[in-house]
Amino acid sequence: MRESLKRKILEVCDKKIAAKGTNVGLSFYAFFANKNDDPELLMEAAEWWISTHKFDHFEKAVKIKEIVQAI
Repeated sequence: MRESLKRKILEVCDKKIAAKGTNVGLSFYAFFANKNDDPELLMEAAEWWISTHKFDHFEKAVKIKEIVQAI
């Protein structure tokens, strides 16, 4: 996973946790704007989320943050 995607995931997780608490869930779409301006990066995130980890559509932000920090 490229470093820019890791930073973005951690940033989004931190914001969501701060705003809604440790039970907040999110999908990989949370890391992107509502427009598809970087399809390669979107596919990288989708592959990591769906193929590599077989996550559900929504996962706890704290879980995602822990996994990304361990990479």
